[in-house]
Amino acid sequence: MAKLSKKRRSSLPKKDFAGPGRSYPVEDRAHARAAEMEAGIAWKKGRMSGGEKNRIDRKARRVLKGGKP
Repeated sequence: MAKLSKKRRSSLPKKDFAGPGRSYPVEDRAHARAAEMEAGIAWKKGRMSGGEKNRIDRKARRVLKGGKP
């Protein structure tokens, strides 16, 4: 996965993020997979609701299937 610089991250449109507050960038397959895994960890630890996790998973899977965020 390519490191996402602060400048590059701030230039991404809001639609390229799966979580609230511009969290969990999903602009490419590597970041989508990472978002899906990190959301699962956060949900298991109780830091995220099931609804938030499902939203992130749906958007990440769309990117993983070759679609756009």
